[in-house]
Amino acid sequence: MSLIGLTCSTFIFNTSEFIPIGLLTDIARDFAITDTKAGMLISVYAFAVMILSLPLMILVSRFELKKLISSVILVFAVFQISSAMSTSYVMLMISRIGVACSHAIFWSIVAPLAVRTVPTQFKNVALSMIATGTSIAMIFGLPIGRIIGLQIGWRMTFLYIGIFAFALIIYILSVLPIVPSRGNFSLHKLPILLKRPALSRLFVLAFAVATSYYTGYSYIEPFLKQIAGMQDSWITATLMIFGGMGILGSLCFSKFYSINPFRFMSIALLSLCGCLILLHASSFHSVTIILLCALWGMTFTASNVTLQAETINCSPLDATAVSTSIFSGLTNLGIACGTYIGGTVYTHFSLSGIGYVGGILALLTFIYWIKRVIPAMKNK
Repeated sequence: MSLIGLTCSTFIFNTSEFIPIGLLTDIARDFAITDTKAGMLISVYAFAVMILSLPLMILVSRFELKKLISSVILVFAVFQISSAMSTSYVMLMISRIGVACSHAIFWSIVAPLAVRTVPTQFKNVALSMIATGTSIAMIFGLPIGRIIGLQIGWRMTFLYIGIFAFALIIYILSVLPIVPSRGNFSLHKLPILLKRPALSRLFVLAFAVATSYYTGYSYIEPFLKQIAGMQDSWITATLMIFGGMGILGSLCFSKFYSINPFRFMSIALLSLCGCLILLHASSFHSVTIILLCALWGMTFTASNVTLQAETINCSPLDATAVSTSIFSGLTNLGIACGTYIGGTVYTHFSLSGIGYVGGILALLTFIYWIKRVIPAMKNK
């Protein structure tokens, strides 16, 4: 029951994070701004999470985790309502930064919390369920949010997320056991943590994976509309398939990752690279772009949950939450950089080029994984 609550939490947090991607065009039109300026809602959000993850996690590291996650969801819900009430682009941006504050703490604690609520032998299952929450957000959350936005306005999407969050707080308080903190983490311990070669290189890898992925994914909605020529209904369906295959990616992780972690991650990263490079080529027919998006969603989820698992495995017990906060911060730096790079390609070159640029970055990421990360992990 606890895992269900945490999975639902990842669902609403991911829905909230990704929802501007599916509503970029409508938000831009409502505030009379460009798609790329609306895309700043994604990159500024990500930068805020990056900056706040570590300091906020150190600040709250002594708090009992049940109360902490409930408080975090409460802050999240309040700022979702504020987003729904936004009457200007600036007000919406401020509200999104407020949501980012809750996000910064949430993603620092949810994976370690999930692992601590189950027996050791089910650790991979717990992480897989957290990843499933992300995928469900992409299957139902993002597309349904987009449908609501198209039908009755994007503000209602944020309002419904806020209402769902309030209901989730009640559920979390009723089913989640008390999970004590493992103690304070002070800044003077940080250099010791970062001196672990495997862990520090995993952090770099997390940044690189997110950068390459979001170079293409941040502008997938205008790409499908303008380059692939899809209708709104087909764009929504494609995004649902994208997310649905993420569940398959998390299932593959729970089944195959423990057999050969290095091979599993290598296949996921190489597939991610291929999907990005072939994005433009596949856009000339609806079937091929949908199939590619399906594989893309599966491989990214598989690689992301693997990174989370290895971050936890390579961290000391008393610093797991701080390690995941650094992981979250660098992932969001990657999201911001990827969104910026994709926006630059879109604005100054061509929207059709976002996949090629993302693919080159993904190839460099794969090389870094092979040459630097694997040797460090074998010697940890």
